[in-house]
Amino acid sequence: MKSFLLTAAVAFATLITSPAMAAFPEEPITYQIPFGPGGQSDLEARRQQPMLEDILGQKVVIEYKPGGGGSLGWSELVRKKPDGYYISGINVPHIVLQPLARGNAGYSTDQIKPVAFFQATPIGLAVMKDNPIQSLEDLLAFAGKNPGGMIIGGSGTWSGHHVAHLQLSKLAEVNMTYIPSTGAAQSIADFLGGHVQAVWANSNDLVQHADKIRVLAFGSKEPFENMPEVPTFSSKGYEMYASIDRGAAVPQGTPDEVVAALEKAFIAIASDPEVVKQMREDGFVPLTIGAEEAQQYIDEKVKQWAPIVEEFK
Repeated sequence: MKSFLLTAAVAFATLITSPAMAAFPEEPITYQIPFGPGGQSDLEARRQQPMLEDILGQKVVIEYKPGGGGSLGWSELVRKKPDGYYISGINVPHIVLQPLARGNAGYSTDQIKPVAFFQATPIGLAVMKDNPIQSLEDLLAFAGKNPGGMIIGGSGTWSGHHVAHLQLSKLAEVNMTYIPSTGAAQSIADFLGGHVQAVWANSNDLVQHADKIRVLAFGSKEPFENMPEVPTFSSKGYEMYASIDRGAAVPQGTPDEVVAALEKAFIAIASDPEVVKQMREDGFVPLTIGAEEAQQYIDEKVKQWAPIVEEFK
């Protein structure tokens, strides 16, 4: 009897102190962006911020932790207490590629627990309109005649942009130079400023600057809806697909109830008809992928990318 009472007391104490029993959230939430301000992750977080605050009933504070193509921020995320009060934007393939390529990226993919995916951007390759290069064929011909002389910018290393560069270089059998920046916004600024000859860029940036640039190809499987006249790499004979999926995540170990509350909020925002309309107009591809499906997707990407990264290392 004494043993039974002791067990019951411990169980009761656990229940009343468990985070799952507390109403979540009870305090402000920090929403980390692992890139600089002005990039795709930041733009979406700023759109979500007031809606998250309305849904969750707490302040949502955005902070930036750029560096290492996002790895600095994700290293910070996995060290945080898994209680849902520190969330981070995540990018695929970055969170898959970096641990595979670097060994010690400061985090491992399985330390990150996805909450939801809410948007994607096909990756395109572009030059300025006043550049004599008129087509993908022109760019690759120049690169073939000038090994290392085609300078192309992009966001981060072992990122979607970087691996697209490696894939095209291999498929076209050319040597091109990749210049990484700390984020997509900086990468576009470098390109528009004439510091690189071409750029790997996300679809919304290419839409925004369509009057100044010439997009040579997209990494989508089908023509990109906002620029249907631009060919895909596969239509030009290069079987490569380049896109970045964005979502939010928490550290592994975060209680299921907390993940569910965050997932519900992010999916509600991503399903909002006005948000969907804005995303499409801005050049994003809207997604509404919940936590369980997002985890399955990441697991599939780990299996898919592991042999490819080994090839490029």
